Amino acid sequence: MKRIVTMQDISCIGKCSLTVALPVISSMGIEAAVIPTAVLSTRTMFQGFTFHDLTSQIQPIMDHWKKEGMTFEAIYTGYLGSFEQLKLAKNLFDTFGGNCPIIVDPCMADNGKLYPGFTVEFARAMRDLCAGADIICPNLTEASFLLDIPYQETYDEAYIQSVLKQLTALGTKTAILTGVSLEEGKLGAYSYDAKNDQFYYYCNEEEPEHFHGTGDIWASTLTGAIALGKPIEEAIQIACDFVKECIRITLEEENHNTYGVNFEQAIPYLLKRL
Repeated sequence: MKRIVTMQDISCIGKCSLTVALPVISSMGIEAAVIPTAVLSTRTMFQGFTFHDLTSQIQPIMDHWKKEGMTFEAIYTGYLGSFEQLKLAKNLFDTFGGNCPIIVDPCMADNGKLYPGFTVEFARAMRDLCAGADIICPNLTEASFLLDIPYQETYDEAYIQSVLKQLTALGTKTAILTGVSLEEGKLGAYSYDAKNDQFYYYCNEEEPEHFHGTGDIWASTLTGAIALGKPIEEAIQIACDFVKECIRITLEEENHNTYGVNFEQAIPYLLKRL
């Protein structure tokens, strides 16, 4: 059975990070090994959430795995909350990443701004982590901070291709920009494979409402598809289609959650899509 390791925090209620990654990857028929970086009572959009840092446990977990001879079909990092965790993620890559793809979702910003608690210095450190990955999947805001360029709300295809080439120049083999819209009412992902000098764009009809956590669902699905041996283009299609279906099902529920999508109800679609 294939096994993926993912390193990110877990919100006990919240439909993001590990709360999403573990069930999505597991549903794809892949064992999900987890390195929880912190445990929160809820995701941070709730008031008064509790938080317990688990940084001190990360290296001992990896040491035990190494002793037991664990191997993985992919390594996937999501939200990392400190410089120390970025350093430990590099250790994870060095220890277990010899023969498997490394996927980094540089979760740190959206809508033109860094998330609370993050700094420009952190974005520069994240740049170094991305350099050691095979695939990175930032949104346009995260890409602007990784490259230290102004964030642009309006753009054309030439701009997207330029940003992608700049991202692969950091060291990663393939860069994927998520949340790209080149036509009104359409939303998708645009990738660049630097080795083969190939671009690829895939989009869907944009749903009328956006939800937090869909980026984590997208990255988890992409990683699972890659671990299953899907070509990057097909993995992008599967991830985009699954997120769209998650949103569609959620909007059908009159009193749906405002903090996340009903991805659980869309898992049968994902299995058929695979």
